[in-house]
Amino acid sequence: MTPISIVGAGPGAPDLLTVRALNRLKEAEVLVWTDSLISPEITKLVSKNCKKFKTSSLTLEEILELLISHSRKGKKVVRLHDGDPCLYGAIAEQICGLAEQDIEVEVIPGISAYQATASELKKELTIPGIVQTIVLSRTSGRTGIPENESLENISKIGGSLCLYLSARHVDDVQKKLLLHYPKDTPVAIGYRVTWEDQWLQIVPLNEMASTTKQKGFIRTTLYIISPALKSYSKRSKLYYDEHKHLFRPK
Repeated sequence: MTPISIVGAGPGAPDLLTVRALNRLKEAEVLVWTDSLISPEITKLVSKNCKKFKTSSLTLEEILELLISHSRKGKKVVRLHDGDPCLYGAIAEQICGLAEQDIEVEVIPGISAYQATASELKKELTIPGIVQTIVLSRTSGRTGIPENESLENISKIGGSLCLYLSARHVDDVQKKLLLHYPKDTPVAIGYRVTWEDQWLQIVPLNEMASTTKQKGFIRTTLYIISPALKSYSKRSKLYYDEHKHLFRPK
């Protein structure tokens, strides 16, 4: 059976696909895609003869049936996920289900929303002497999270905190973040970043919830909470003339 390609579509803009992802889409004979989260523009990159199946209304078992049946027919199958499939992509259960049927997979990474958001803002999330840690997480919803990974715990780090899947619970999120971040900490709110209807703005932490609710955001929204979003002229040692290293010896 032909291996199945699990492909990351990136944040939304078709030209932010990796070359490998683009190649797999062009070669695809069957496309099984997350239509609720991926720009339709990306699905136009497959051939006219490619069969397309939307998954927004399907269960895991139904998705696996599609993947397995077409793979057994020798078709080149692409399972297209939004962003990077290794982040909140629920690919582990799909890979396990396919492995039980002796079907191999490859996973092709994609640019994640936090990377696209930082790039759109022209911001670095790791400023020397200010913040050097990036945390990718989410608030506890119906899925839940381990207790030691609660917002109260991870926000103690004070690093660049990137929150996915949290817009529906933004009041609770803001309340918990204010326990450890100053109220004027910059928060980037990104809605469908790199899509045509992108909305992206930096607000103080104490306005995070009110701004979200005013805009009516409940999904496809990312938050970056970070002191790095302020303007800094601080330079790193990497390019400092007195900082010597392997490629710039004394």
